[in-house]
Amino acid sequence: MLADVSHGLYWAFGMQMLIITEDLPLSFYENNILPHIINCACSSSVIMELRQKVVPLAYGNVLEIGMGSAVNMDLYNPTKVDMIWGLEPSLGMRKKAMKNIAKSPIHVEWLSLPCERIALDDHSVDSVVLTYTLCTIPDWRVAMLQIHRVLKTGGKVFFCEHGQAPDDSIKKWQNRLNRVWGNAFGGCNLNRPMIENIQSCGFTIDWFESNYIKGMPKFASYISVGVATKNT
Repeated sequence: MLADVSHGLYWAFGMQMLIITEDLPLSFYENNILPHIINCACSSSVIMELRQKVVPLAYGNVLEIGMGSAVNMDLYNPTKVDMIWGLEPSLGMRKKAMKNIAKSPIHVEWLSLPCERIALDDHSVDSVVLTYTLCTIPDWRVAMLQIHRVLKTGGKVFFCEHGQAPDDSIKKWQNRLNRVWGNAFGGCNLNRPMIENIQSCGFTIDWFESNYIKGMPKFASYISVGVATKNT
């Protein structure tokens, strides 16, 4: 197990090696280096296959939380989606997203505030897309309650998230590594129980599937994909 964790720290979702120097200014790292790392890690072929299971299901006025570099744009069905609000506080990620957005016929409007403060009216969103985002939001509960607020009654959340593993041995390593992992990867948490967290904020899970990604370190690759509906 130790070998698996050590390998995972260097490999990290397909990246061969990550070196963070202490003398690198944090703002420079967050705006210029971290977006590239996250984009590479979250757009690998196996990750895109998982996104493919839920993103094309989005419909109407869509809110994508943590839009990042807009790697989901090619997966949206333009015949079902009217427009997308892309919530992304990171200027570096928004800059990286422009190329993907320019290739799509779907109109995108940026929301720059964090998910804990979604600048949209109540019941104004038809569906929400969450892909590899809940792991990073500092106050996930407030964020999910904000999502609940802006969604119309019966609105859907389409999610693809990594989180707490079911195996005790893996959970122990997730807890041990969580702080250093978060410092390296923009506040990402390894150990959040995603299905329980979504359910606890006024949503019913329609369906989900969870599993480890084959060939990736287990502590960082337990993925849950599914759909949730806002309760009345």
